[in-house]
Order: sequence, then C-alpha cells, then structure tokens
Amino acid sequence: MTKHKRHIGKKKSELANFLEKVEKTPIRQIKKETGRLLFAMDATASREKTWDHACHIQGEMFRATSRIGGLNIQLCYYRGFNQFNSSPWTSSETELVHEMGKVRCLGGHTQIEKILNHALKEHRNKRINALVFVGDAIEEDSDKLCFIAGKLGVLNIPVFVFQEGINPLAMTTFRQIAELSGGAYAPFNSSSAEELKNLLAAVAVYAAGGREALEKFEKENLSGKMLTVQISK
Repeated sequence: MTKHKRHIGKKKSELANFLEKVEKTPIRQIKKETGRLLFAMDATASREKTWDHACHIQGEMFRATSRIGGLNIQLCYYRGFNQFNSSPWTSSETELVHEMGKVRCLGGHTQIEKILNHALKEHRNKRINALVFVGDAIEEDSDKLCFIAGKLGVLNIPVFVFQEGINPLAMTTFRQIAELSGGAYAPFNSSSAEELKNLLAAVAVYAAGGREALEKFEKENLSGKMLTVQISK
C-alpha cells in the first residue's frame, strides 16, 4: 500500500470515529423544544483564508435540521487584542451568514477560555445542547481549559472541536477538551471541506433531534460515502 493510500485510510477512520462519538453523546433533548447550538470560531489572522468558506459551510447546519424542528444558533468569535463577540440567537440562516460576513479576521492570541465560560453563562439562561468550536491553535493554559471543559461535561454540554491544520500541541488539548466535555474531535483542512460540512450538519442534527434524527440523517445523506458509520443499537 502506498503512503498516500495509508493516509487516506487513516483519515476515513478518524472521520468515522468522530460520527460514532457524536451518535453516542447523551444529549437529553426536550420534546418539541428547538435545539440550541453555540457555534464558536477563531477569527485571528491565521484563519483568514478559510473564514469566508466557513460562512458557506455553516448554512448546511440549518438545512440539515429544518425538517426536524429547526435549530437556534449563536455565533461567537474572538480576534485581535482581547476582542470577543457573540451574536443574538437566531434560527435564520440568512441572519447568521450576514453576521459572519461582517467579520474580518484580525491577528491576536486565542481566547478559548472565554468561549467555554460564555457557554456556561448562556446555559444558565437556557439550555445549550452542544458547542461547536473551529480553530487551529491554543495559546492559553491547557489545564484551565480542560477544567472548564469538565464543567461543561457535568452539565451535558458536549464540545465538538474541529481543528484546522496539524498543530500537535493544540491537537492534544483539543482532544482532551472534547473528551472531558463528552463531545468529539476531528481534524480538517482545505481539501476536506465536504467532510467538514457533513460533520457540522451531523452535530446540528443531533443537537436538534437526538440519536434517532442522526441515524436518519446518516442513512439519507451519508450512505455510501466516506462518513458512513454503523449506528449502535
């Protein structure tokens, strides 16, 4: 087997494993209540090349959940010198795209701790079903981040981490944050946009409708594709 083929096989395993973890995440969805998903992004300078692309990908989250009661999403991001922003909660794809379109990436340090604490604060007001974070680096105290991730896990707020690039130090902490919160981790790059779109949609579907909705989504959308996984009974 060539080196390239071995790499592809590893990638398939990672993505399939991610969906399996999403499926097993014990989200307790209240019947007929619209799911709430906090969508957090690193908007520092290193992410500028992929920010516009992310604006298009996130729309799939709305489309995937429209038939199962929809989804409320709040966008939050950090950038520059101590800048942290969050949008109003919305169930409108148009509004969220507009919010993301106004953002311009700006150099600065990561502020992941603020995102995790923001999720705790929002949850106190009304239940959050899941937190999605997209980033490429960590410049903070990993132990502190993991401690807060543990709090989120106790409250049943899984963090689904998508890492752009291959920063090994960030990867270790991102994996721990996902594990401690009861979520999952997946890497991605510019060549795996379709996989990222499907994974984001899968998380959104699960936040909105639970395991049954995810199983249906996989059968209808991922059958025969790289992300197909067997649902545990």
